[in-house]
Amino acid sequence: MRILTLAFTASAMTLSSLATAQEKTPPPMKPEATEFYTPVPPKVVPGANNTAPPSDALVLFDGTSLNGFVSAKDGSPAGWTIENGELVVTKGKGDIVSKLPFGDAQYHVEWSAPTEIVGEGQGRGNSGFFLMGLYEVQILDSYESKTYTNGQAGSIYKQHPPLAMALRAPGEWNYYDIIFKAPRFNKDGILTSPATVTVLMNGVVVQNHVTLKGPTEYIGIPNYKAHEEKLPIKLQDHGNPVRFRNIWVREL
Repeated sequence: MRILTLAFTASAMTLSSLATAQEKTPPPMKPEATEFYTPVPPKVVPGANNTAPPSDALVLFDGTSLNGFVSAKDGSPAGWTIENGELVVTKGKGDIVSKLPFGDAQYHVEWSAPTEIVGEGQGRGNSGFFLMGLYEVQILDSYESKTYTNGQAGSIYKQHPPLAMALRAPGEWNYYDIIFKAPRFNKDGILTSPATVTVLMNGVVVQNHVTLKGPTEYIGIPNYKAHEEKLPIKLQDHGNPVRFRNIWVREL
């Protein structure tokens, strides 16, 4: 009899607990509960084609002038030449940098390796697109030329080899679309968040949100040093007449 009484008591407690739990169950959620209407994304008019600058882009080179760049050495007017609306690296004139600084940004740059083949490996159609003037996305004629994989076109130089080689032949135009997140440093100059970058070469992902180990180094291991939140981009004079066109940026 005592056992039955305990069983009935336990059963009653269980039913009571279930009833209490059911009472606390929230009512069904309406679809509107997970919908929001602000902030409203700004409207951006895309370019006339997939590589043309959108309406909110800042055009750094449109084929008409070098007003957006200066010499990296001393800030004097950029010494490269413009031929048929194309910016040509002029050997010995040195690197050039944008007048304006950038941090987090989306970049578009088109480039073409020279048709006259001179040298092999790193000596063939070599230049570079330096994010913040420090972090290099390699530009190189890797079409039919052997070199170290983390130095090929589309590599983050000496850090990350490209996932694929989608390069066009010398004389043809390649384009990079780059999404860059700048590194963050605290007030004491300590790195709190490393830089990341995604690169598409001719529409093919060759760097998939990779983490940068620090500024580009030709010799040695990269290490971060605190720097400004925004810095100019840099185009490299490596002695080869690489051509550029249609360079634009969208700050993120």
